[in-house]
Parts: sequence; C-alpha cells; structure tokens
Amino acid sequence: MSKELVELISNMSEKEAIDLVNTLLEKGEDPLSIMNACSEAMDIVGKRFESGEYFLPHLMMAGEILKAISEIVKPLLAEATGGGAKKGKVLIATVEGDIHDIGKDIVVFMLDVNGFEVLDMGVDVPIQKVVDAVKDFKPQVVGLSGFLTLAFDAMKFTIDAMQEAGVRDDLKVMIGGGMIDETVMKYTGADAFGKDAMAAVALSKKWIGVE
Repeated sequence: MSKELVELISNMSEKEAIDLVNTLLEKGEDPLSIMNACSEAMDIVGKRFESGEYFLPHLMMAGEILKAISEIVKPLLAEATGGGAKKGKVLIATVEGDIHDIGKDIVVFMLDVNGFEVLDMGVDVPIQKVVDAVKDFKPQVVGLSGFLTLAFDAMKFTIDAMQEAGVRDDLKVMIGGGMIDETVMKYTGADAFGKDAMAAVALSKKWIGVE
C-alpha cells in the first residue's frame, strides 16, 4: 500500500493520495509509515525536477499534497510519540539562494511530533539572519536545507559565519537535501548529513541526549 501511496503523491494525484491515506489509517496503518512514504515520494519529485521532467508548479503542488496529508497524520503521530516537555531546540532553514521547502517541511514536521521545539526560518534565509537567530533562539542543533547544488556554498558560508560569530562550537549542524552526501558535508563543515527526516530526528536525539 505504501508503494501505491508513493506513486500517487509523486504523480500529483492529490485526491487519490488523500483518500488512500484515510483508508490506510482506518485499517490501522502506522502513521509513521505514511510519512515515510511521503518522504520517499518527495525524493522522487525532487529528482524529476532536477532532470527537467517536473517544474516549479509541480513542486508547489507536491507541497500542497504533503501539507494536506500532514494535517491528517500529525495528530495521530503526536499521540503516538507522546507529549510532555520539549526535548530540545532545533533551528531549521533553507539556505540563501534556495527556495525549496518540501524536504525541510517534512523534517520540521517530524521533529515537532517527536517533541522538539523547532524554529522554522523558511526558505532563502540570509546568512546573517541565521546567525542572529542562533544567538537569540539558542538551539542545540541547526539544520540547513538545500535542494540545488548552488546551496553547497551557501551552507558553507553560513557555517563559517556562525564560527566567526562565536556560536558554532556551542551547537551541532546537520545538512540535508537532494544532492547532499558525505563529500558535501565535509566541504561545508557540517557535523553530519541526514538522508531523510527520520535521520534528522535520530541525529537530534543523539546530539541532545534524549530518547
């Protein structure tokens, strides 16, 4: 069923995808598996965009589908993961020059339902604005998102700016996006990269020291 959901989302079949989500939940499907399917579908959408098969309207539509599914699933996920005190602070931003928010939104969503206090700065965030937010919000973890290859330099410059401002040593930095790998991680100076939203949650738990 999750494979069918991946196909429906990646093919922009909004109504069918939402109907399937509701059906799956009625049958007792794990809400987390639905979000994992969303993440997998968004990865496909991203690759189709990179190859020129999809364009900006497709990304926007995919984002709307994700938002609609999130609104259905989030209360169930929050119930499953439990409430209580926040586990720590995570600041998330899509770096300067990049306007993609699909992957970032999934990460923010999963961190939120797993009990973290998340500051989502949005997309195309100027370097100095990130540095100022780190000073004010005082997160333990910063996540920088970038979908395009041009984001690599922006990530590096943002991390360099945090170092120059004297706040880099007090936090961990993770990066993520369609083209991110270990080579990019080393180039930017990040502490780790996450392949998906659950990797971001796992890294945050590990670094902050919560289960």
